[in-house]
Amino acid sequence: MASSEDSVRVKNTKGISGLYWNYIIRAYDSISGKAGDFFHNLRMTENLIMIILAIIIGALAGLGAVGIRALIKEISHFFFSGPGTLLENMANTPWYLKLMIPALGGLIVGPIIHLFSQEAKGTGVPEVMQSVLLKGGEMRPRVAFIKTIVSTITMGSGGSVGREGPIVQIGASLGSTIAQFFHISTNRMKTLVGCGAAAGIAAAFNAPVAGALFAVEIILMDYAVAKFSPIVISSVMATVISHAFEGDFPAMIVTGEHYLHSIWDISIYFILGILCGLASFIFIRTLFHFTNIWENRIKMPPYLKPALGGLSIGIIALFFPQIMGVGYDSINLILLSEEMPYMGLGSDWINSLLGNQTFWLMALLLVFIKTFATSMTLGSGSSGGIFAPSLFVGTMLGGAFGYLAHQILPGETATAGTYALIAMGGLVAGTTRAPITAILTVFELTKETSIILPLMITCILSTIMSGKFSTESIYTLKLMMKNINIKEGREIDIMKTLNVRDLYSKNFISFPHDTDFNRIVTTLIAKELPFVSVHHRSTGNYLGIISSHAIKDVMFEKETLKDLMIAQDIIENDIPHIHLDENCANVVKKMRQSKLDVLPVLEAKNHKRQIGIIWLQDIVDAYEREMELLDMTSNLAKKISLANIDSDVRFMEGYIITEIPAPLKFQGKSIRELQIRQKYGVDILSIKSTTKTGRLLTAIPQADYVIKKDDRLIVAGRFDGINQLKILE
Repeated sequence: MASSEDSVRVKNTKGISGLYWNYIIRAYDSISGKAGDFFHNLRMTENLIMIILAIIIGALAGLGAVGIRALIKEISHFFFSGPGTLLENMANTPWYLKLMIPALGGLIVGPIIHLFSQEAKGTGVPEVMQSVLLKGGEMRPRVAFIKTIVSTITMGSGGSVGREGPIVQIGASLGSTIAQFFHISTNRMKTLVGCGAAAGIAAAFNAPVAGALFAVEIILMDYAVAKFSPIVISSVMATVISHAFEGDFPAMIVTGEHYLHSIWDISIYFILGILCGLASFIFIRTLFHFTNIWENRIKMPPYLKPALGGLSIGIIALFFPQIMGVGYDSINLILLSEEMPYMGLGSDWINSLLGNQTFWLMALLLVFIKTFATSMTLGSGSSGGIFAPSLFVGTMLGGAFGYLAHQILPGETATAGTYALIAMGGLVAGTTRAPITAILTVFELTKETSIILPLMITCILSTIMSGKFSTESIYTLKLMMKNINIKEGREIDIMKTLNVRDLYSKNFISFPHDTDFNRIVTTLIAKELPFVSVHHRSTGNYLGIISSHAIKDVMFEKETLKDLMIAQDIIENDIPHIHLDENCANVVKKMRQSKLDVLPVLEAKNHKRQIGIIWLQDIVDAYEREMELLDMTSNLAKKISLANIDSDVRFMEGYIITEIPAPLKFQGKSIRELQIRQKYGVDILSIKSTTKTGRLLTAIPQADYVIKKDDRLIVAGRFDGINQLKILE
């Protein structure tokens, strides 16, 4: 299935190159249509189809992860050649090359992202989450290719980012492309996107369980068995592919014993969890603070910003080369030998000056310097992940903390390497708000069963502490900045489709402003109302409300006040009011703020005229009806997404599913404009579009879909409603 952008370009291409491109697109659509028919002709169940596609996605994502690691290694050795480890080679690189290489990498990456794929910028995971929430999982096929190029160049040239985010986005893009190729329904496409994301993490870390949980906990936020099964299969398949090329080994090699040495260790891990939560919050805020600065305050062409960001990394690397690249060499240095010498300019003099304090001072400094360097790399527009930087920051924080704890309580605490190991998970949990994924990731990385108890304590406390300071994770905060509420997801979307106009009641009680107090009290008590409205007797203008809470303090003075007029100071005029064109998501938010279950509805053009009220219970009832209907139509659409409907299907008493040509009256209008459900009581399940290369099925079309001349609508509803549509044909 070609993306909408590709379709537009096909129409606008001219000349010989445009002609060839048209042939390519037509050939793709033709093959894609035949592939969908192939599955249908085999008469396979939908679950079997999903399993087969999950295996394919897992294998491709696994190969992609292996290829990316190899490519990063080759590019890194090209830029930073030498006989030692990558960290040693970076440290020994001449100072002028340390400045030039990251800047050159940014100079290459910036124009590629700007010209070919804006989605390839940044970490990649928020973009995948956005596509799942807003586009049903649809991603452009080119994303995988462009992301591979720009992320490997960024990391290979010393950019302070990780490889896991790009691998996730590449795997998710492969899943989306395959789903589009075989014309899979929207709901199933999301699952296949999750399969690709899980396979990416599994292959990147050699951790199949962590990969599967990453997809369901962060990408899909849904633990349904129907979604989880193919995700597990993809994750396992990607790990098998990774094993075949690179062997079965943990991504990080940990030596020594790691266990609780004494009762003191428990309390110390509580402290470590709190520190990890604070460091996670600092990481999140620093990243998005500098992202905002780069996007809004630095005035220069966006394709040149990565080069300037790369230059800033080079300057930092003159003093702290550990921040360059993925950083696994530095992590292993802490875990294996508990050493972290100063490796920048004047290293011999500074190391001799610091002496025994070098380890914890350098580790603590790198917590903040790595956070800053990663923020500069991603904020300037380069491409890479934050998973590995989170591991890096956690390792340095845990190493410094463990060293100091061991100095204070010698013989009663674990080694600094153990605390570094545990803090890795704490930072991942605090930044992603996915503690289960963090626990299993570190466990599968290290293969150490003895660390589970302290790891659980640290990860959970880090998540709680980070959440106290910021409600968003490092992934969801970026989406919130775009006004995308991914946490609410499906529920918020449904609330936004419910309008006040359809749910408000015109039956409300309002009194003139000079009504006596006794009458107000009697009405509130007798009718058990939360409030009554107040209007001006002569003009009829809305003045506010008198709530049952407002009269509680003066209830015992009822006899004294019965002959008095309404006191102006008990009229509440700051209560939020509603307009007919508002959606119920805003209404519920206002109700929470005011702590009322009912609010007044005013005219949109005349805010002084009340026309009704809206009750929370009416919104809840409408929401439940919509959810039930959505679940029903989604399940039905899934059953027909890979098949043709040749006759009416009866699924409830008086209800049918049938296929009709698009009425002339509907053509050129969006589903939202037509309000088919409101007018006819009929839902559009799917739309068949006829093209030159065959038929294209859009399962569960979006509200902004514009109906075309040759479309055929698969609709569900009552007999009488569908008959009305047939009359319009």
